[in-house]
Amino acid sequence: MFKRLFLAAALLLVAGAVAQAQPGSGGPGPGTPTAPDPTATPLDGGASLLLASGVALGLKKLRQRRKLAR
Repeated sequence: MFKRLFLAAALLLVAGAVAQAQPGSGGPGPGTPTAPDPTATPLDGGASLLLASGVALGLKKLRQRRKLAR
C-alpha cells in the first residue's frame, strides 16, 4: 500500500517538473502574451464529466428509492 502511494506521489512530482508552458502567440512580438477576453470562460471536458457523474448518482439514488418502496 505504501509503495503504491509513494510511486504515485513520485510520478506526480516528476510530471510536474517536466511540464512546461507554451510560448505566447499573437501580439506585437514573438512570445508576447495578449490580454485574455475577460468574459471568456473555458468549458471543457471537466464540466461534462461532472454532469455525467451527477446524472449517474441521481439514477442510482432513484433506483434505491424504488427498490425500498416495493
